[in-house]
Amino acid sequence: MTKQLAGHLLVDCLLAQGVTHAFGVPGESYLAVLDGLHARRDQIQFITCRQEGGAAFMAEAHGKLTGRPGICMVTRGPGATNASIGVHTAFQDSTPMLLLVGDVASDCRDREAFQEVDYSSFFGPSTKGMAKRVERIDDADRIPEYVARAFATAMNGRPGPVVLVLPEDMLTQLTEAQPLARVEAVQTWSDPGSLRTLREMLLASRQPFVIAGGGGWTPQSAQALQRFAENWKLPVGNAFRFQDTFDNHHPLYAGDVGIGLNPLLAERIKASDLVIAIGPRLGEMTTGGYTLLQAPKTRQKLVHIHASAEELNRVYQADLAIQATMNAAARSLEVLSAPVSVPWEAWSAAANADYQANLLPTASANLPGDIDMPAIVDLLQKHLPDDAVLTNGAGNFASWVHRFYKHHGLVKGHKTQLAPTVGAMGYGVPAGIAAAIATGRVAFTIAGDGDFLMNGQELATAVQHGAKSIIVLLNNGMYGTIRMHQEREYPQHASGSRLQNPDFAALARAYGYAGVRITHTAEFEAELLAALARPEGTLIEVTLDPEVISTRSTLSAITRNAIADQANRLL
Repeated sequence: MTKQLAGHLLVDCLLAQGVTHAFGVPGESYLAVLDGLHARRDQIQFITCRQEGGAAFMAEAHGKLTGRPGICMVTRGPGATNASIGVHTAFQDSTPMLLLVGDVASDCRDREAFQEVDYSSFFGPSTKGMAKRVERIDDADRIPEYVARAFATAMNGRPGPVVLVLPEDMLTQLTEAQPLARVEAVQTWSDPGSLRTLREMLLASRQPFVIAGGGGWTPQSAQALQRFAENWKLPVGNAFRFQDTFDNHHPLYAGDVGIGLNPLLAERIKASDLVIAIGPRLGEMTTGGYTLLQAPKTRQKLVHIHASAEELNRVYQADLAIQATMNAAARSLEVLSAPVSVPWEAWSAAANADYQANLLPTASANLPGDIDMPAIVDLLQKHLPDDAVLTNGAGNFASWVHRFYKHHGLVKGHKTQLAPTVGAMGYGVPAGIAAAIATGRVAFTIAGDGDFLMNGQELATAVQHGAKSIIVLLNNGMYGTIRMHQEREYPQHASGSRLQNPDFAALARAYGYAGVRITHTAEFEAELLAALARPEGTLIEVTLDPEVISTRSTLSAITRNAIADQANRLL
């Protein structure tokens, strides 16, 4: 049997798992892997990124889109620590991902060699860590075993990231080992007794509510979820930044359950007598800081369906906990026999009516400035195709699409939202580029001025690899979310939140994108249509009045309310 470099075998193992793209920044510690990628460049594409954080975000986005681990390759020390933001995002977002770290040679280990890091301690697998598993491959013959286990770990149970550490000298060893077969995720099915109990709980309910989201959803499971909701006429809300899990156009859709929550939806969840959470881990953002659902024991009856046994009853003591993967859970639920009529039809209709009313601009129509953000989002809805991938990082700017954009999403066959539930800034730009590379579909990113500059350099990556994304950058000259919180907690004491920005349109052009700036709503539609038509990517800078701080209020109103609250507390 022919021997080959271990670095080449590693690439063969990735190919055996169906990998088509790897995102990374090259490093001298894994030159043998880069050589293997060169030898197999017609089968796997290495996307050369400009910073490891951007590369890790791209890999995480790829994992969200495909349901299989996105691949990120970095060098030791600074490369791995830069990439950690993407690993943490994959962990909290329940996204399958594999980070491959070139490391110091074995004979230099444990001497604080050049850029040496203890990766097991740094990425620390635990419920509070950044990775599901961290392993070091010291024996080239065992590369197939480690890679196959990494894929299985990343996909099974609650999906998440795995870190494999690759000593430089190990990668240059010769080996006759061969790749193992492709690993598929194992389906965990709901037990029949629990399903019978769930049916009894539904029959006893008068105001049920479903919250769907988390990792592991496919078009098939989303379609099965829709059939379950239709059979039982259940209102469905999507968990924070998983707004493509249930069709937003459906008459049973009740809205997204996350930051900037519709106040009427918040009250509805609190008033429900049965909450069925399918997939989300019920984190801080989805539960309104653990107030919509009080921890550890909710006022409502709680059914929690999750793929991980470790997640069930960890934060919330559920009345019924069911361990099941999303495909299995949704397919079990869709065949759960429903009665001819249910007493909550009016309740479900009212939930959708509240959602529809929340789509109306109301107070936001009176926000100052020459940019009407609800109208901007309406134009996005009008002109972006149904299968467009919408991405964003973290900041108040994202709330405009979260509130006003309606996803068909997975039920129509495609994941259409890439957004970090971990709340990481700088995610949207690289995620959009990864979506363009991986899918060929329209990739749209909404970004803020602070958010964009954290990974804007990846526009160079897009141009180098022929990817096209459309970026709408809202420029208000500050870290808007932080300024909003400052005005609420320490009114008129803003500190550290003002930004001195570059000419973003010119910066985009310097990278090879088209770059334009608009100052009035009427200018936007023509620029969006031009962006969709041109072959290269486009950045549309939108100058937004600093007073326009959220979809519901102005900065001044927040300050006035905060001062009044302080005065009332002193009386």
